Amino acid sequence: MSKGVLLIANNNSQIDYVKQSVYLAKRIKKYLEVPVSLVTNSPGYATDCLDASVFDKIIAVNDTDDKNRRILFDGEYSQKTVQWQNGTRVDAYDLSPYDQTLLMDTDFIINNSLLKNVFDSSNEFMLYKDAYELSQVRNTVEFKQVSDTSVDFYWATVVYFTKTHNNKTFFDLVKHVRQEWDHYVRVYRLPSSIYRNDYVFSIAIHIMNGFQTGSFAKKLPGKKYYTTDKDLLIKHNNTAMTFLVGKKDRPGEYTLLNTDSLNVHVMNKLSLQRVIDNQGEIVND
Repeated sequence: MSKGVLLIANNNSQIDYVKQSVYLAKRIKKYLEVPVSLVTNSPGYATDCLDASVFDKIIAVNDTDDKNRRILFDGEYSQKTVQWQNGTRVDAYDLSPYDQTLLMDTDFIINNSLLKNVFDSSNEFMLYKDAYELSQVRNTVEFKQVSDTSVDFYWATVVYFTKTHNNKTFFDLVKHVRQEWDHYVRVYRLPSSIYRNDYVFSIAIHIMNGFQTGSFAKKLPGKKYYTTDKDLLIKHNNTAMTFLVGKKDRPGEYTLLNTDSLNVHVMNKLSLQRVIDNQGEIVND
């Protein structure tokens, strides 16, 4: 069976997701030792301007019509309103060239080989339900349930799936939820109508479980760690990452935090982009 990682990178005026994908793909090939394919609305840029040789395949897609706008922080007090397209993720089953696929956000930085184990698992669908915020000072209740009176929250940041009938049904359901988004916002009492893949996947899992708690989705190996967009990534060297994370009840003040050999979801994409631009190639042999 073929196996590999699928990255989706739809660029906007503020964030170069394709460059993030190249950066991440080099780490995936080193630590997970599997091919990486890129889905992008900027195939020419990926091929002509960057190191496209890192990709097994480059799969071109058109811009989607769900151009969301959100405020993205860059530390506690700096912020930008950005537009992004995140609707392509629901098509991952159809777009993936692999029998076994690890679908991954471009800001989930690989620093170890732990996720390599998914390809030897008997589970057909895995993702993270629980996650650990590195600063340990923020209220993370929003990541427990999709709303106060609704269903369990699942992270769509990293998703493993195989090409099976059940998973085809799941991704067809995910596409349906996306198409009828306004309806599901009301039914599941979501706190915002902004389209979000975490919510879509959580709703689809709830339905696949027969509208109750169930076992359709299995847990990925290890723990999911993350920093918010109010934290700053300032350095990444081989497997070590250095952050400035917010202090409790002291807005604008930070604590220096170092990690080593942890996979980390860096929600501050702007600080990640600066690190990539400033440091260039970081994977050491």
